[in-house]
Amino acid sequence: MTTFPHRLMGASVLDVATYEEVEADRGATAQAFLVVLISSLAGGIGATGFARAGAPFVGGVFFWSAISLIAWAAWALLVFEIGGRLLPEPETRVDVGELLRTIGFSSAPGMLRIFGIVPELALPVFILTTVWMLVAMVVAVRQALDYRS
Repeated sequence: MTTFPHRLMGASVLDVATYEEVEADRGATAQAFLVVLISSLAGGIGATGFARAGAPFVGGVFFWSAISLIAWAAWALLVFEIGGRLLPEPETRVDVGELLRTIGFSSAPGMLRIFGIVPELALPVFILTTVWMLVAMVVAVRQALDYRS
């Protein structure tokens, strides 16, 4: 069993063993939720780098954090429906907890979005982390739904 920081790093570097460990550990559900919350908050803070001068900081942080959290929940539901019900492989068995844990940890690269607070870095940071999180989610879903291809 690895520590929370090791799991964050493992999930970020797309380590399949980390996703397998998180999938199997029911105790990691709270950790996965924490990753999603921190990633969403980092996204909200980082999104202020897109704001023009004089725009309200706190309102924007809460707004973009909420949008980020809602987007994550929508993705999780979409993955559950498509991966688990529409396109399952013979080995696929859908366990909502396993799926939420792995997808939660796939949000770990989103924590870097906090660096978007620097206006010149906002766009590159958000592009990089979005692609990185998408790739991490593919690894997470593959492990959670036992896909082979």
